Amino acid sequence: MEIYLDNAATTRCYHEVRNIVVKTMMEDYGNPSSMHRKGVAAERYLREAAQTLSGLLKVHKKEIYFTSGGTESNNLALMGTALANQRRGRHIVTSVIEHAAVSAPIAALEKQGFSVTRLPVNRKGLIDLREFEKAVTENTVLVSIMFVNNEIGSVEPVQQIGELIKKKNPSAFFYVDAIQAFGKYRIHPKRMKIDLLSASGHKIHGPKGVGFLYVNDEVRIAPMILGGGQQNGMRSGTDNVSGVAGLAVAAKKIYSNLDANNAHMYRLKERLAAGFRSMEQVKIHGMEIDEGAPHILNVSFMGIRSEVLLHTLEDREIYVSAGSACSSHNRAGNVTLSAIGCSKLELESAIRFSFCEMTQVEEIDKTLKVLHEVLPILRQYRRC
Repeated sequence: MEIYLDNAATTRCYHEVRNIVVKTMMEDYGNPSSMHRKGVAAERYLREAAQTLSGLLKVHKKEIYFTSGGTESNNLALMGTALANQRRGRHIVTSVIEHAAVSAPIAALEKQGFSVTRLPVNRKGLIDLREFEKAVTENTVLVSIMFVNNEIGSVEPVQQIGELIKKKNPSAFFYVDAIQAFGKYRIHPKRMKIDLLSASGHKIHGPKGVGFLYVNDEVRIAPMILGGGQQNGMRSGTDNVSGVAGLAVAAKKIYSNLDANNAHMYRLKERLAAGFRSMEQVKIHGMEIDEGAPHILNVSFMGIRSEVLLHTLEDREIYVSAGSACSSHNRAGNVTLSAIGCSKLELESAIRFSFCEMTQVEEIDKTLKVLHEVLPILRQYRRC
């Protein structure tokens, strides 16, 4: 039996998503920029998707821009907003645990002369709101704080952050990386004082290679991709009709069952955590089980390198994520765990388990059973 517990990395598509993707590839395959019947049919999917997503966020559909995914949305939001508004200020506030797709564009802006304040976090992965308020100045043009951390599932108080920004510097813009939060929380940017927000399709059982960026109509933002002028000139290139249609179907479905999905995942998370509490030399990271995001649990199994445990579980068809920096593409996990004060031993032995509504209780129980079997064996071969 295959047990997939790496849903924070990507999710399996809904059947309804597969169906709409195939339909738009094989039947309604026109270019939405074309003026003939096929083009009009394709363009309708884009309009309906914008209507679906704007309805979920309670924003205007003209404020939704489709992208190739979270990374592009992050780059467009950060680079586009900072560069277009640098006369307002050249200071950026962020946290030390942002995803690399946020921290890298900010580092690039820093090289271009922007000053950056990177706020630390506590053991739960949360910034200090008092320190945050001090960090925002009259020169601050942009604040970038993620909604849910992708490694430990910490949930930042984004509405309080938004309110503090507008109180301290009303002209500063608030960007939220909501890639791990969209589909898990009801997010209303206008009420939460969020000016820009990103989401990605493959985190919510939609296709890979598609996402969206919400941009408040009052925000001036410079496009990063130039060409044919699609999406009002904001993001040129032939529209990914199949991806956008699949994203909209996934978003509509996941939000129609949001409360039940979350309740189910919290039960799974608590069941898994309870099993870990009965084990020796195991440390759970981040917020309390019911405080953090419903789908992420990060745990260190002391004395066992994370990549060794990952492949041991993989051999038994259990798929998880290694939280330590054992290879170049895993550095983000190490940054987050280091930021919350984990020891070297904890860093080297961290594993991320992440669920979705399709995950079953039996899969959690099987995972715990396997861990009880393999941990004593693996610890016999720990390094001296």
